[in-house]
Amino acid sequence: MGSSVNSKGWRHPGAAADVLFELLWGVEGPLVDVPGIWLFRYISFRTIAATVFAFVFALAFGGRAIRWLTRLKFGEDTDKTDSDRLRELHKEKRGTPTMGGIFLIGAMLVSSALWCRFDGPNRWTAIGLVLVAWYAVVGFVDDWIKLKVKGRNGLSKRAKQGWLTIGALAAGAAMLANGFGGEAGPSLYVPFVAGPVASLGVGLFLLLSVLVLTGTSNAVNLTDGLDGLAIGCVITSTLAFAGICYFVGRSDFAEYLMVENVPGAGELTVMLGALLGASLGFLWFNAPPARVFMGDVGSLPLGGALGYAALVSRTELILLVVGGVFVVEAVSVIIQVLSFRFRGRRVFRCAPIHHHFQFGGTPETRIVVRMWLVSALLAMTSLVLFKVR
Repeated sequence: MGSSVNSKGWRHPGAAADVLFELLWGVEGPLVDVPGIWLFRYISFRTIAATVFAFVFALAFGGRAIRWLTRLKFGEDTDKTDSDRLRELHKEKRGTPTMGGIFLIGAMLVSSALWCRFDGPNRWTAIGLVLVAWYAVVGFVDDWIKLKVKGRNGLSKRAKQGWLTIGALAAGAAMLANGFGGEAGPSLYVPFVAGPVASLGVGLFLLLSVLVLTGTSNAVNLTDGLDGLAIGCVITSTLAFAGICYFVGRSDFAEYLMVENVPGAGELTVMLGALLGASLGFLWFNAPPARVFMGDVGSLPLGGALGYAALVSRTELILLVVGGVFVVEAVSVIIQVLSFRFRGRRVFRCAPIHHHFQFGGTPETRIVVRMWLVSALLAMTSLVLFKVR
């Protein structure tokens, strides 16, 4: 249902809030006097509503989903590793239900559909939700093959990267087709510099979309190796990008901060609120000792959502700081692989780096909490970089 304009000249929200306004508010004035109905016009109110709804949804369906996954025998197989030490360290996790990302991403998508606007410049939100859903499908297929097809450890690396790349290209193309960046097209922004440093053509923007979206998805996926680690870092990163998208979406704030104003970017704050609530609800079950793991069906779309927020807000480089823990995890794997291939030696005891600390004798919960703290500090640092010009 499309949005309408009342006698006071402002457009009301879409989705579920749109239906509510159609019923309670006419073009000429209120049909029913409902105290607080004006709150629905504010992004801040709908962000809080989306966060709370997603959290309650995840809590309400999380336990049922875990029991369902248990009945289907979708349990973690800790034997699929070439490290005897890692297999021994994680033996107690064997059989823990996985693919919990089903109710995590489900809570986010349902809450976003109810509380986000999709009219006019808010079309960026719709593109982001489609991207998240696509990455969830890729992750679901990967998890299914991993758990149900003997002798297979999920999709091949090439196939997984290929499907993620298709989603990234489609999202980037949809953004350009809807006028992202205005007549001049999207530009590249860097910290400490006011204004764009370079204009991006179609080809460069699509390449950037692939690097940001698939890179962030894979980085979050690699981080998901200890109870609560990935989801805790996602929570702090989501909070940072919720603030960034809100600032970028408001012309007055963007002018003060000397960053590009992206009309409609503020609506991503509502989507990120839904992501925050769903993540908090998932952490309720994933906190050590975890009752469920998210699987690729959760980690890939979570990374995609964060990467997409960076693309829309033109803060791709700041993403490296916001998601600093994810970056270090991914880089540690790259270093390990290259070192072993060309030098025949390993740099870390085990990669990703959280296993390096685990092999060194640091308790799992201590590693997780410390990485949460680092992630929170990096998120706060990113806001400073966003401000300084």
